[in-house]
Amino acid sequence: MATTAPVPNPEADPRVKAVFDDIRTTRKTAFINNLWHALAFSPDLLASTWAEVKALMATPSHLDPLTKEMIYIAVSVANACSYCVHSHTAAARAKGMTDAQHAELLAIIALAARTNHLANGLQVPVDPAFDAAAVRGEA
Repeated sequence: MATTAPVPNPEADPRVKAVFDDIRTTRKTAFINNLWHALAFSPDLLASTWAEVKALMATPSHLDPLTKEMIYIAVSVANACSYCVHSHTAAARAKGMTDAQHAELLAIIALAARTNHLANGLQVPVDPAFDAAAVRGEA
């Protein structure tokens, strides 16, 4: 159950309409998903969140769009966000993610979770070489 009441006609607010229109234009779709509708209760929060999403996910950068979606899936799994797992899996599939890639991604997520838990449980000290290499940009 949502923690805020749905806004009955969110686009009656010109700030919300502007964000929704930009989402439609940027994503080349008429669909506005439930997250954006939920955020419409606060036009400022809606606008700032969309600005960040647009800048990182919809703007060309060093990472290709499918890689960005797969990273988003991994973080969403780690954060147990069912909504984001579903929405970004759909987005990744739309960007070409195959069943084999999805299976491999899930295997990597599971492996990372396991080894993260082992390293945390054992309180393994970080190797000095890893810190030095990261500082030099070699990691």
